[in-house]
Amino acid sequence: MKLYYSPGACSLSPHIALREAGLSFTPVRVDLRRRQTADGQPLEAINPKGYVPVLEFDDGQRLTEGIAIVLWIADQVPERRLAPPPGEFARYRLLEWLSFISTELHKAFSPLFDPQAPEATKERQRQRIAQRLDFVAQALADRPYLLEQGFTVADGYLFTVLGWGQYVGFDLSPWPVLTAYRVRIAERPAVREALKAEGLLKEAA
Repeated sequence: MKLYYSPGACSLSPHIALREAGLSFTPVRVDLRRRQTADGQPLEAINPKGYVPVLEFDDGQRLTEGIAIVLWIADQVPERRLAPPPGEFARYRLLEWLSFISTELHKAFSPLFDPQAPEATKERQRQRIAQRLDFVAQALADRPYLLEQGFTVADGYLFTVLGWGQYVGFDLSPWPVLTAYRVRIAERPAVREALKAEGLLKEAA
């Protein structure tokens, strides 16, 4: 398999999931500004939607959209409990969190990366993100991960999105629970491997 990714982008979430799952894959870096892969393929030739992540299988099929990809990954190694099994109510709690992170946090951060977005728009988004993070912090106040069962693919996704604050000047310090959560997730060996592979973790870190 191949995972098409851009360092620190939302593709970090399936990158973490693949390493947590112990699946064999080749990471292929994509330059989003030049819109091409490291080996010179146009991004649109890999994904007509024009973004990452993309998981390419040995038979040439490709899967896009982070939620679909991480669920596929988790279901390949059910014994690792990266997602509750189909039929368990916890499975729908996982989907609830993945949907929330995607629609209420991921998309809310997008305008903060846009240099053309008016400052008033960015300020509204910061306020919206803050309200959503209040909710997340409350949920994590009495447990280490989003689901009671332990680390799941939803945690890899939340970790990825929370990391964007450092790039857009969004301070997480008002939420000590979330700061501690990020540190806890970052200490996982598979997460460190993904960060190092993307050039986001220095050898001395």
